[in-house]
Amino acid sequence: MKYGLAIHTTSSELGLAISNDKSDSRSNVWDLGRSLSTDLHYHLAKYIQPQSWTDLSFIAVAKGPGSFTSTRIGVVTARTIAQQLDIPLFAISSLEAIARAEKGVDAIAVQIPAQTSLVYTAIYSGEVALLPDSLMTVEAWEKTLATWQTPYQLIKAENIGASVESVLEIARVQWQQGKCPNWIEAIPFYGQSPV
Repeated sequence: MKYGLAIHTTSSELGLAISNDKSDSRSNVWDLGRSLSTDLHYHLAKYIQPQSWTDLSFIAVAKGPGSFTSTRIGVVTARTIAQQLDIPLFAISSLEAIARAEKGVDAIAVQIPAQTSLVYTAIYSGEVALLPDSLMTVEAWEKTLATWQTPYQLIKAENIGASVESVLEIARVQWQQGKCPNWIEAIPFYGQSPV
């Protein structure tokens, strides 16, 4: 059985999920804080067991938005593994993954805190971005929501790593549709210039 692996590092949390889309599926989240950069590889090596790297058919990674450093660490790690194994790498929006975790709602408005008075935002309906991932002031976001023409549920995300299962789910659907993105296509989404 071939597996899919998801890595979510867009915050201080490390989320990992692995599944063969049959009977073997598991996920875990660790709040590593600033030790994310030093502990990621340790957790990844321990977590993948009893499977081996050659058991993977594809990798999925949360591409952001989120913390610049944490996002970059996750994307670079996933790109390196996918390149070495010569398997597809799916870069999935953190906001889409959070929206996907909510079941039975037509439209999900998602916001993640950014810098002072800024938020990362998007509105999703299933796989469709009704409002693409962006960075807005809190005031602009509130105005957008106040004038939005259709019903929605607002999610103010805090535990971002917990959506790692959705990252894997979105990637698996795309993989089953025959999509095979190359690792070089996985680009972090920061929402703004880091400098």
